[in-house]
Amino acid sequence: MADLQRSWTRGWRGIGGRDDGAGVRDALLAAYGEPQRHYHTLQHLHECIDRLETCIDLATRPAEVETALWFHDAVYDVLRRDNERRSADWARQAVLENGVPADVADRIDALVMATRHATTPAAGDQQLLVDIDLAILGAEPERFAEYERQIRNEYAHVAEPEFKAKRRAILAGFLARDRIYATPRLRAELEQRARANLSLAIAGDVA
Repeated sequence: MADLQRSWTRGWRGIGGRDDGAGVRDALLAAYGEPQRHYHTLQHLHECIDRLETCIDLATRPAEVETALWFHDAVYDVLRRDNERRSADWARQAVLENGVPADVADRIDALVMATRHATTPAAGDQQLLVDIDLAILGAEPERFAEYERQIRNEYAHVAEPEFKAKRRAILAGFLARDRIYATPRLRAELEQRARANLSLAIAGDVA
């Protein structure tokens, strides 16, 4: 947990939080530990923060990116379609209540909403944050296979044929993109492996 504590302190102080934000941090940690989660957990948050630390020099406003990563899956309910909006609302309320300027709150809100993956993120910090969120697609094959199992567990209530059809469609959408990763550094590291992982998953060849 020490790495997460460092990350939280770095981001929160960087955006100008009035106090240490411990209450907000603890509420977020509890949220990532909710029992319905199998992928969108503290493991995912850890992986995002670890990835950010390898490319934080690419961020225009690194503290805002780091704080947004903490909030990007703060609300996660597979039966709803507004998780990102609710997560962004939580982020906005939390930072404004702790004295963070409104323009910073606006940018954090936009960063969280970019993780809907519904549209092309704006250049710069939004692209970086989305690439970090999608880094799992370019993970080593063993971790990618674990990720696929974790997603299946989150949708255990969905019948297998329906799940497979919808999952393949989602993965095919990423594979059809000209570029999965917008950030040159992450693209150089992850693009080829992500395409291989996605191709195998769509073919049903991921264990």
